[in-house]
Amino acid sequence: MATSWLWIFLLSASCAKSSEPPGVKIRITDRGLDMLKAETQRFVEQEISDIEMPQMTGKEGRFQYNITDIKIIALDLTKVDLSFIPSVGLLFNVQNSSITLSFHRRVLYWFFYDTGLINASAEGVNINTALTLIRDMDGRLKIGNMSCDAKIHRMRAQFSGTLSKVYHFLASFLTTGMRFLLNQKLCPVLDHAALVHVNSLLDTIPVRSEVDNYIGIDYSLLSDPRVSDRSLDLDFRGMFFSLAHENEHLANHAVEPVFHEYNRMVYLGLSEYFFDSGMFAYYKAGIFTMDVANERMPKDMEMLLRTTYLGAIVMMNPALVDAPIALYLTVTAPPKTTIRTSGATVVVNANVRVMLLPAGKEPIQLSSMTMENKFNAKVSMKGKRLAVHADLRRFKIFSNQSALESLALIPLQAPLKTMLQMSVVPLINNYTKHGVRIPLADGMDFIEEVVEYHNGFIVIGANLHFSKGLREMIQGNTTSASQ
Repeated sequence: MATSWLWIFLLSASCAKSSEPPGVKIRITDRGLDMLKAETQRFVEQEISDIEMPQMTGKEGRFQYNITDIKIIALDLTKVDLSFIPSVGLLFNVQNSSITLSFHRRVLYWFFYDTGLINASAEGVNINTALTLIRDMDGRLKIGNMSCDAKIHRMRAQFSGTLSKVYHFLASFLTTGMRFLLNQKLCPVLDHAALVHVNSLLDTIPVRSEVDNYIGIDYSLLSDPRVSDRSLDLDFRGMFFSLAHENEHLANHAVEPVFHEYNRMVYLGLSEYFFDSGMFAYYKAGIFTMDVANERMPKDMEMLLRTTYLGAIVMMNPALVDAPIALYLTVTAPPKTTIRTSGATVVVNANVRVMLLPAGKEPIQLSSMTMENKFNAKVSMKGKRLAVHADLRRFKIFSNQSALESLALIPLQAPLKTMLQMSVVPLINNYTKHGVRIPLADGMDFIEEVVEYHNGFIVIGANLHFSKGLREMIQGNTTSASQ
């Protein structure tokens, strides 16, 4: 009975986890796969070229032979295809290709001893590999399994030297053995390349990492990849978190990004939750506070504030008339993002306290007001970094104490808005200008990006660019890991 309840609990937990909507989605289309095919082909050629073959020693009739220094010197993968396998992953297929080898011979025939080079050509090389893509326990994209079938239909050898004509009957024996050995080597090499090397490259895709000194990002996959005959779709959590309060998360009730196109190599979908969780994380980190005082206080703003509150200061203590005035700004709730087809906006509500700073004494509050702000947010991509630039669109202040004081604050509207544009908005953009990395492997970047705004989410369509070859990316990652 206890076991049954345990299974029910695990099943319900699994269902709850899978029902969590993604904050970030990525679609790689068949066009993106076409570009990846060329890199995959070069990578496979390099891996096969490094195959190490054992020496062959034996006796056939009057012949005693020793074959050493077997090397693959050329590959001609003429017909290569990389495609999606619906509900599984990827298929890499090589048909009717050839591999050229060279090896050194030492042959004893009766009393004749001969050495020389042999060139052999493996023809009709067919390799069929299927890669199963999964989400591992850490929420990372992985190749979970690989099936491989490799066949060489025929192999021919060309001999040189004084006994080359005599060796022709031996050629059949040697090439049969060589073909068997090469057949046995191809799949293990490709299996190791996929499950070890390519998976090490997938390890460079960030899952849970720091963005700056205040917040981090969680890009763990919510489910196994969804594969169709035209695309690979990945659902990421896409949630920011405060480094100081990692267990405090914003619940995701946002609209899930939806892809309708396949024209670009890759599509990136970002929901309102992606941005809201970032604002929530910064809010929890306590950075949405600002003091405008002393040299940061514009002179004309200080004069206007002093004029506005002169009566209150005189009634309080005439000796404080010349004391410095400051503004203390504190965001009172996590900012809220709204995405519509017309663009993205962020609403920020803050409390503004007007403070008097008498020398050697505690600050004195002259007034408290609420400030409502709406910012336009422009999203951009460069490489693999997503950035947001904010512009102040709407600004309003009103007193927390009385409607009469709210009327008195009307002259402060324009100067405060100007101060925000000059002081606060640059502070916000300073945090967002460096951008946040999207879940893309090292060596791959977005180019030719097009940003589209929809109701509840943003879609960025782009093409892919490889800054270096697949093997270079893997070797670079291996070197970094060892260091």
